[in-house]
Amino acid sequence: MPFTIAIVGRPNVGKSTLFNRLAGKRLALVDDQPGLTRDRREADAELGTRTVRLIDTAGLEHGNQGLMARMREQTLAAIKQADLIVFLIDAREGVVADDETFAELLRSSGRPVILAANKCEGRGAEPGMYDAYSLGIGEPLPISAEHGLGIGELSDAIEEAARSQRGGAEIMKRDTEEDEAVVHPLRIAVVGRPNVGKSMLVNAILGEERMITGPESGITRDAIAMELSWQGRELRLFDTAGLRRKMRVEGSAEELAVGDALKAVKFAEVVVLLLDAQRPFEKQDLRIADLIVEEGRALVIAVNKWDLVRTPQAWLAELKEMCERLLPQIRGVAFVPISALTGKGLDQLMRAVLAADALWNKRLPTHALNQWLREAVDGHSPPTVLGRRIKLRYITQSNARPPTFVLFCSRPKALPDSYTRYLVNSLRESFDMQGVPIRLHLRKGENPYAK
Repeated sequence: MPFTIAIVGRPNVGKSTLFNRLAGKRLALVDDQPGLTRDRREADAELGTRTVRLIDTAGLEHGNQGLMARMREQTLAAIKQADLIVFLIDAREGVVADDETFAELLRSSGRPVILAANKCEGRGAEPGMYDAYSLGIGEPLPISAEHGLGIGELSDAIEEAARSQRGGAEIMKRDTEEDEAVVHPLRIAVVGRPNVGKSMLVNAILGEERMITGPESGITRDAIAMELSWQGRELRLFDTAGLRRKMRVEGSAEELAVGDALKAVKFAEVVVLLLDAQRPFEKQDLRIADLIVEEGRALVIAVNKWDLVRTPQAWLAELKEMCERLLPQIRGVAFVPISALTGKGLDQLMRAVLAADALWNKRLPTHALNQWLREAVDGHSPPTVLGRRIKLRYITQSNARPPTFVLFCSRPKALPDSYTRYLVNSLRESFDMQGVPIRLHLRKGENPYAK
């Protein structure tokens, strides 16, 4: 593990803004609304010549029950995991009772702490800076995470604190060297409607309570990435916020969460669409599936809460028939019943994910494609348009991820969509490319092998 730094403090002091500033990119959601961050988010960052791991945490609040208690548990887990704590306060508001309570908590943790007073870009922050000495953690560093003031001094303090720990500098250097040889992990996003069990599924795959779960709808906001290894394959798993219909999205916090989820889909390689076994294939499920296909991602459908189904065999057959009927554009997609609560079906799900990735990266030889094209045309010729026959001359694969083909023909604009769908379905069946999006582009050109 790299040298790990947890950023903690009460709500709305700028933890996520500082996290983004140190990471060098906008990763965590930021808004004026307090309590936006719930799960802890991790990212590797370059501070000076060193690589460190940053952890953004939820605001430390009092509460022993409900969602607040679960958020507090995640923050305490981050403190336990960290080698160094950056304790952030709001210099404009000065030290409040919650700051004093959590300063005592950090002192008892035994971890080294750097005290940073945020929002110091104006004169109004001076009284708060002096108040910070009363916390007994040391001299506060004046910073402005939003404007980048004092970030260099904070980076120097972090590196100095790392060196003061036994072997800290050597650990950071070794991790930097190892990172250069890291193989790109397979990116997997778990998406679906709210409250279908996405975070519970991620926890079940990881084997730990990494994500906050509960009966409340819409707990997850950030698209959180976790790394793991499965049968020797390095994976990066993204938990995302529930995607509701656009007209039902309420408030800036949910808008940011939905935007982060859509971004995770865009940059994923395989997307697991999670359905509720008791309410499958609602309109929003179909919209999400259509979005995944349009983005060209490999898709696997998982049906959660299978432990609640009374007649599993009959219901599974009916669901597969519904899937073929309602999602013809992704015919043959992997369909896996699971239970995130009991862990049933997780092995089958991960095997389906790896198989979908292999198909998504598949490349076909040009000779085999053109032999298939001749057979497809012999079996079902293109229709004549205005008395003229359309000639299909040549096909080649231009790209993978997803599989993309270019078909050269005499009049591409005149070829009916129904015949294009016939060719795509024939490609899918002939080359065993079930369940991945296929792109077929029509171009006008001559066969380069005609002579």
